[in-house]
Amino acid sequence: MILDTLGRYFFKRYTITTFWFLVGIFALIFIIDFSELASRMSALPHYSVSGALLMTTFRIPTIMQQTVPFIALFAAMAALISLNRRYEVVVTRAAGISVWQFLRPFVLGAFLFGLLAVAILNPLAAWGTKKAEALEAEWGSSRSAETNSIPWLRQIYDGTDTIIGARSVQKGGTELINVTVIHFDPQGTITKRQDARSAKLEDGYWLLNNVTETGGGQLPRRQETAQLPTNLKAEFVQERLAKADSIQFFDLPRKIEVARSFGFSTNGMETQFHSLLSLPLLLVAMTLIAACVSLKFSRFNQSRSVILGGILSGFVLYVVTVLVKAFGTSGIVPPFVAAWLPVVVAMALGSTILLHQEDG
Repeated sequence: MILDTLGRYFFKRYTITTFWFLVGIFALIFIIDFSELASRMSALPHYSVSGALLMTTFRIPTIMQQTVPFIALFAAMAALISLNRRYEVVVTRAAGISVWQFLRPFVLGAFLFGLLAVAILNPLAAWGTKKAEALEAEWGSSRSAETNSIPWLRQIYDGTDTIIGARSVQKGGTELINVTVIHFDPQGTITKRQDARSAKLEDGYWLLNNVTETGGGQLPRRQETAQLPTNLKAEFVQERLAKADSIQFFDLPRKIEVARSFGFSTNGMETQFHSLLSLPLLLVAMTLIAACVSLKFSRFNQSRSVILGGILSGFVLYVVTVLVKAFGTSGIVPPFVAAWLPVVVAMALGSTILLHQEDG
């Protein structure tokens, strides 16, 4: 009965602390992102303050998704330090309850927080990214939040070799912005270049808009629209240009299978899938790190050094996780290993340090 009552109390304290951290981070991100959007897009023809507020709202889940591990770390540290300052942890220990028993509510809270981040925040982030991207395109922007690199496609159709490049991608790859199309003859010589404001994949052709055509020693010729025949299908283009972090968790297994069927590398998607799958345990590892640096705060009076140590430890774990994830995306490390190895190592280290501190 004591453990049940105490567990509910500690779980409630952790939940409330996490909630207020989420509110604070949300407000901070909203202010910073709105200011950045206003300064960057205020010159666009269809920009409005209400639209910027709406776009910021769409973008916040994506940004907050990156802060989830730190929120878990800081919430656990704040809750444990608060309990220590009020001698509630001391009384708990005096009642004969070990650290492994009264840490269960915090571990459970961190695990549930990770599940909610994967099941709710991640789909919201994917949906919000698409909405923000569409809204930015309506304002007349030529860049996309979906990718910072220039995507290229090559198609060979009806004896014509064509390379298609674009500055940004819309609607999963079926619409391209600021398009460059380069035509080659069978000998590999450039015969023509087309520059278009946008291109949309229709059934059997790309529809180019506001086209400037150059080639054959002639002066550039402008056209309102032009058609580029293609045998590319929307599914193929979407898988070719899709970014792993723009796909929600529940769609990743299907996307991985489709990408494999087209012969594409799935390292990025598999790494993203396993990273999201391991997120709840990553938050548990963050909680163990918080416990390592917070439980003895009152007795040794090392508030500043202890808090700084916890922050640095969490930051190092996050950096290592991101770095190994990049190795998994590039294929240097298997995706499963890249996603799970930092989490397992961090949990093992946190448990070992707690065992040494508490049990000798």
